[in-house]
Amino acid sequence: MNEELLEKYNHIRNGGTGFYQQKRGLLSVYGKEAEKFLNGMITNDVAKLADGEQMLAAFPNAQGRLLAVVRVLRKGERFLFETEEETFAELENNLMRWTFAGDFYVDNELQYDYVSFTVWGEVPEIEGNIRFSNEVFVLEESVEEFKSKLENAVEISDEIYQILRMEDGIPLYGIDMDETTIVPELGLDGLISYNKGCYIGQEIIARIYFRGHVAKQMKGLVLSGELGVESRELKTVDGKSAGKITAVCYSPKLGKHIALGYVRYDYLADGTELKIGETTAIVKNLPFIEK
Repeated sequence: MNEELLEKYNHIRNGGTGFYQQKRGLLSVYGKEAEKFLNGMITNDVAKLADGEQMLAAFPNAQGRLLAVVRVLRKGERFLFETEEETFAELENNLMRWTFAGDFYVDNELQYDYVSFTVWGEVPEIEGNIRFSNEVFVLEESVEEFKSKLENAVEISDEIYQILRMEDGIPLYGIDMDETTIVPELGLDGLISYNKGCYIGQEIIARIYFRGHVAKQMKGLVLSGELGVESRELKTVDGKSAGKITAVCYSPKLGKHIALGYVRYDYLADGTELKIGETTAIVKNLPFIEK
């Protein structure tokens, strides 16, 4: 990492404001039966959301495998959904196919009115903004005003974003998760409600929770050095299969190379020593860096 990038990284990790402009999907769901239909499709319970509240959730298929991770925000009688660009089309299709089944409507035009930003630090309040945690959707005509009100902010590159999101323990679809991922394997807090009614894929997900455990789960790994051309397969110190890493970067804050990956159940404990070729990998609970 060159000096300019390192300066921006340190600015954010030392409490400064930074932003990353990226394409994300946004849509709205409404109608008298919206709550009922949504609760039949996602892993969390939207009935618990008060106006202005939000939650994390996943859309699984019938086998409990991941279609999309979303954040849901309730605005009056509407439910707003945001997700990665990679999973937006799947989310849109999954919702639209239910619109003929009852009083349930999907507005998929919102995304064309907004520009999306990931923000670290203080987020200015501008009329018309839609905020999901640190993901902010800004009306196109308000983008310059929004940027000007980000106090002492730096715009970050793809490289810095990858480091920050890994340090924060945020998986990306197509890299750290995909259609083969069983939802509980993500290990994301607040993603699943085990107390609500039936939804697509619930049987598999509930069985894992109530009758056993996941075979593997996403964890952080602190590496003893930079990986070369070795396999991404994780092994125990005595050579048993222990999982697989999905992404690697160097963390300036930790002064170490770090990875995200799926670790087999028997080796999930924080501090467990594993191997990737000749490199040692120590299991670390996510996030790597507490906010």
